[in-house]
Amino acid sequence: MNLLPWVSLFFSTLLASTVVAVPSPTTDKRASSPFVTTSGSGFVVNGSALKYIGTNAYWLPTLNTNEDIWNTLTNISALGIKVIRLWAFNDVDTIPVNGTWFQLVHNSTVTVNTGPNGLQKLDTVIQMAEQHGLYVILSLTNNWYPLPLLNSTVPPVNSTAFDVTPGTNNTLPRNYLSNNYGGMDLYVRQFGLQTHDQFYTNPSILTSFMNYTTQVVSRYVNSPSVFSYELANDARCNSTVPASATCTTETITTWHATVASHIRSIDPNHLISSGVGGYMCTDCPKLYPLTPAPAPPATSPAPAKKKRSSPAKPVTKEQILKERAERRRRNREAAKRAGTLVEDGVRVRGRWVSTATKRQETPTLGSNYDGAYGVDSQDISNIPDIGFSSFQLFPDQQSYGPDDPNIAPWQNVEQNGAQWITNQAQSAAAVGKPAILTGFGLVTQSNAPSFVPFNSTVAPFAADNPNASTTYGVTSQQQADTYTTWLNTGIAAGLNGIIQYQWGQSNLTAEPGTTILPPTTTGQQPTPSSPGETPTPQQTTGESPNDGYSTTGSTTVQQILGSAAQSIAAD
Repeated sequence: MNLLPWVSLFFSTLLASTVVAVPSPTTDKRASSPFVTTSGSGFVVNGSALKYIGTNAYWLPTLNTNEDIWNTLTNISALGIKVIRLWAFNDVDTIPVNGTWFQLVHNSTVTVNTGPNGLQKLDTVIQMAEQHGLYVILSLTNNWYPLPLLNSTVPPVNSTAFDVTPGTNNTLPRNYLSNNYGGMDLYVRQFGLQTHDQFYTNPSILTSFMNYTTQVVSRYVNSPSVFSYELANDARCNSTVPASATCTTETITTWHATVASHIRSIDPNHLISSGVGGYMCTDCPKLYPLTPAPAPPATSPAPAKKKRSSPAKPVTKEQILKERAERRRRNREAAKRAGTLVEDGVRVRGRWVSTATKRQETPTLGSNYDGAYGVDSQDISNIPDIGFSSFQLFPDQQSYGPDDPNIAPWQNVEQNGAQWITNQAQSAAAVGKPAILTGFGLVTQSNAPSFVPFNSTVAPFAADNPNASTTYGVTSQQQADTYTTWLNTGIAAGLNGIIQYQWGQSNLTAEPGTTILPPTTTGQQPTPSSPGETPTPQQTTGESPNDGYSTTGSTTVQQILGSAAQSIAAD
């Protein structure tokens, strides 16, 4: 949109007068600190407790104008949202002609871009967030960077392109998808290595990554708008590049401890977080075991004194199986009353009994709880330099429990998600630290054509995909009901922050070769206003990226987030 000259001058003056912070050796961490700190299992800033609703906008630093960044932050703030989570990395293996990039990783060398289309764009976001009273979680790398053509054994092999077969959103620009910002697998490929987990263990990669981390963290040591440095998004043993046989939960935990310690040596002011998906390993050995709870007093407390509440216990396999059985029992009873019970056994002499297969099955927890991903979120959360526990919730990409045939599919998603939230809150309480849901989302039928899984470049339900289902996703009402349940469950369970994925913004400046592309038109050309006059190109606008979760056009979701922001602040 066209802005008055004084508006552009205001932004230029604002940014020119702001000096990037330099590291300070020490900072007084008193209760009145302007930096977000922890107190027990909660957050504190400026002497007051902080609980919040947040949103994800990984693409924010890639917007084409400062005015677009400002307007996006204004709209987010207007809902009562307090925290934005975004990508503080943007790795490339070839310097692009257009758009934003933060680091070149090529042939075992790295170069950080501190120019106007590099980290200065991140500076702008941080400065403007502070102007709006917002906090920012800076994620430093990503587990996901799929290049299916590179990994494919079928030629041609192209190391710089996403999949370009029909139905795969091949027209999407760089930085549109959250998994197209480089990350761990870019390092692995460019350093000539073979397995994903070498990112965590190879000394050369570790040195390069911590060099980039140093350059980012050093810029914001004195910035109160930084909520935390998130070490990685969804770190785990595997990705598009396979894992080695030696990657375990201890591999991932050790990496988190190493990088967190490095950041703490640079910045004493800000929190450090993991960004993991929340996967547990109830039986794995711990590098950072919980401190045993003190023994209870031998005598009963005096009548006038209240009993101290027992410390929270870690989540156990037995507990999870019991919770699932109890939920299934409740659903069966409700179905019986409604006359809709679905029996899953066989009928013997007029009575239903479990099948032989059912009787012989040994209950299992599934990959979320058995360490299959190489993640033990409890152990990571208990690292001394990690300030709070993190987890995510994306049922379209991950199963969070067995389905019950006596309720609708979307209700299974709702109930399994609510139980996941409750278990994560319990795990964080056992560690004695705050808990944040750093990303949750559910794909609707209207958003299904845009949906691209995090470890894919393929839009499986795109309109031009001949195999696309026309009924994938939940309805808008089911999404609203599920979001409301998850938010209420999180607030009741004691989560300190709940961050929706992802924000949607319209009326953004569109430029060719950037994340926000001009809309495609067919057969339409600018027309002159009078004969012989050169036609003036029409100014075009676009929308923020949508990988299937954007809130663009969904006032209902925005209203739910605004209402939840009021509820959690009053909790």
